[in-house]
Amino acid sequence: MEPKQLSPESIRRRMYHVIFEAESRWGRAFDVALILVILLSVAVVMLDSVAAFRESHGSLLWTLEWVLTLIFTVEYGLRLSCVISPRKYALSFFGIIDLLAILPTFIALALPSAKYLLVVRILRILRVFRVLKLATYVQESNQLSRALWASRRKIVVFLFAVFTIVVVLGSLMYLIEGEEHGFSSIPRGVYWAVVTLTTVGYGDIAPETPQGQAVAMIVMVLGYGIIAVPTGIVTAELTSSSMKAAKACPKCRSQRTPDGAGFCCDCGGELS
Repeated sequence: MEPKQLSPESIRRRMYHVIFEAESRWGRAFDVALILVILLSVAVVMLDSVAAFRESHGSLLWTLEWVLTLIFTVEYGLRLSCVISPRKYALSFFGIIDLLAILPTFIALALPSAKYLLVVRILRILRVFRVLKLATYVQESNQLSRALWASRRKIVVFLFAVFTIVVVLGSLMYLIEGEEHGFSSIPRGVYWAVVTLTTVGYGDIAPETPQGQAVAMIVMVLGYGIIAVPTGIVTAELTSSSMKAAKACPKCRSQRTPDGAGFCCDCGGELS
């Protein structure tokens, strides 16, 4: 009995399942191998930027870079060959990242400094989420997205208020401290206000007069209160969206049961 011949369409479908899906054993193995190759590629680029390592292992780095580039080139070609619309994939986010993963090496033949663009390959590690099975959290991520979108106007108003505060405080510190204490301009004062208000505190510029230090104390205390505002806005929207998604029990009228449940979490009654 002769072995069954696989049609080109069947081969294309199998390639698609292995390359684009992580459900099968071969698909997971492909993703893991690709991630390891990506990490190795980024490591090669980083080591090549170290002068001492490049001088002692330059030929090895050059060989590894071209081997990895050929692997990515073959992978890119396979992806284009097994999708229904190669043009659509090539213009997608990951399609562009795939192309950027191979172009810099070839461009580096004419422009040697372009090889450091290879660090964009680390963006391809985003595919690791397929292996981690984050699909089970799609509903929660959608809920968070809806909460952020619903609170967008409040957040914009909040950011405008913060912008107004830092401009006023930066201008005030410019008047109080002056150029002799490092506040050489209003933008410099605004920079200090942003750094202080966000409690980062680089320390590269600091008030030296008692009046300026008093203002700095107010800004520091104000910063702790401002940080909590966007968190409260999003939390309120999350709570509101959760209540909207909850089912009302026809027996006890409880609304704490999540959407999709068949029975009330309080009285155990069946939900319609």
